[in-house]
Amino acid sequence: MAGLRHFLTFQELSREEILSLLDRSRELKAEIRREGSPRPLDGRTVGMIFEKPSTRTRVSFEVGIHQLGGQAVFLSARDIQIGRGEPVRDTARVLSRYLDALVIRCYGHEILEEFVKWATVPVVNGLSDLHHPCQILGDLLTLQEAGLDVCSMKASWIGDGNNVANSWIDAAAKLGFTLNLACPEGYDPSIPFNSDKIFLTRDPVQAIKGADVVSTDVWASMGQESEIGVRQEVFKQYQVNSELLKHAADPVYVLHCLPAHRGEEITDEVMESRQSLVWEQAENRLHVQKAILEMLFKGL
Repeated sequence: MAGLRHFLTFQELSREEILSLLDRSRELKAEIRREGSPRPLDGRTVGMIFEKPSTRTRVSFEVGIHQLGGQAVFLSARDIQIGRGEPVRDTARVLSRYLDALVIRCYGHEILEEFVKWATVPVVNGLSDLHHPCQILGDLLTLQEAGLDVCSMKASWIGDGNNVANSWIDAAAKLGFTLNLACPEGYDPSIPFNSDKIFLTRDPVQAIKGADVVSTDVWASMGQESEIGVRQEVFKQYQVNSELLKHAADPVYVLHCLPAHRGEEITDEVMESRQSLVWEQAENRLHVQKAILEMLFKGL
């Protein structure tokens, strides 16, 4: 289909498109309560296939679709035939005849790639085990609002080299900001990177030195519950706390994609501090996802 685009990772976007999406997100955020705000999804229906439980991704997408004039149809993997073994290619082709776009939150990233191969409507990555780009777009918008230049800032990631860390790496490679990651041995990010501004260390203090923003996530993600005991021991030196933040820039901003295990990867004190932008970044998921959907529907 002419003009058909998908959004699975930052690789689908140019540097200019990322910055344009952030600009448009701010505009949509400002227009949210105004009468006559844009409704580019008027008459459109977006399917949401979720293998994983969700609070922020589900609610922000459903509300965003509604605010843009569209309708969301939530499809738990347990409730459709894909959960009983129907091939992705069959599900993708059928749903493409009912729906105008798909938001998919799944385990294996290959599921998203298979949907893209067979669907004839835009596909959005609501989260996979490999990437979480919608989260990082919301984080970048939050940091812009705090006054940081997202093309020249110094960012730090502390903890598991998971899907969120992977998308931070992609964003840094596209925008050119410095990114220092501190991960225990054996828990490195799972995507390659080759940049003189992206560094990996085992030392959280080294990673956080001079950082403008520090981000973290749970030590055991969904699907890793059986590893919690082992991970708690491995990651105990990777907690974002007030002592660690003393090595960062002043001011330093703290992000967490939520849900948080307070007292593990981040302390309650830091979560509730003035340095925390956690609640702003959660809200901004709504606005960046609206901008993404608007972009994908242009030209269709």
